[in-house]
Amino acid sequence: MGNNSSIEWTNCTWNVITGCDKVSPGCKNCYAERVATRLQKMRVKKYSNGFELRIHPDVLNYPQKLKESKMIFVNSMSDLFHEKLGFDFIVEIFNVMEKANWHKYQVLTKRSIRLKEFARYYGKFPDNVWIGVSVENALYKKRIDDLKTVKSKIHFLSLEPLLGSVGKMNLDDIEWVIAGGESGPNFRECNIEWLREIRDQCLRERIPFFFKQWGGLTPKSGGNILDGKTWEEFPRIKDKIILKTK
Repeated sequence: MGNNSSIEWTNCTWNVITGCDKVSPGCKNCYAERVATRLQKMRVKKYSNGFELRIHPDVLNYPQKLKESKMIFVNSMSDLFHEKLGFDFIVEIFNVMEKANWHKYQVLTKRSIRLKEFARYYGKFPDNVWIGVSVENALYKKRIDDLKTVKSKIHFLSLEPLLGSVGKMNLDDIEWVIAGGESGPNFRECNIEWLREIRDQCLRERIPFFFKQWGGLTPKSGGNILDGKTWEEFPRIKDKIILKTK
């Protein structure tokens, strides 16, 4: 159904959809693909097709069964705005998020153009749904502009895996920035100056900044200390910091 998550900025994952296709350099060493391949070898039924796109309607109502409020990462094993998914089905997922409104949901995509198209079709997103885009270097900053066109209470950026300088960003209407290096057997190293550039912009603009990891062979290999401290800030809502709860 769903799973507790080791991802530092969420509580659990909810995968109504699994499988995806690569769209940019950040996808090259996709952790979700590695997990899916391993689970396929373990003969886990849900991943019998490996990382091919697959819908799992049996878990559609999972959030309604969780009575305690959670931070839920939606489709950690896919992309909610994949081109093969019809808008009507995506609406079904948003309907569940709206009904189970005691949770907060984090939706992250690299398909920002399709996000824009869906937003025109759907309208304003529920206040308990945070919408974000993933950006790995300056070549993909257009995703940030696309994100800011959608009506969402929380817009956030995941600059991970960070593969190069993102450069100066227009952070107007951005409520949260996550950054981190790549992990896994073929990880690409993250430069400290790229991270400082992001952190310093967030400090100037007073945007909550979350540094997830340096990366390495495993997510924990390099730790998460940047210039002598941890940076684990969350979006501010009604002048309060919304923290991850266990």
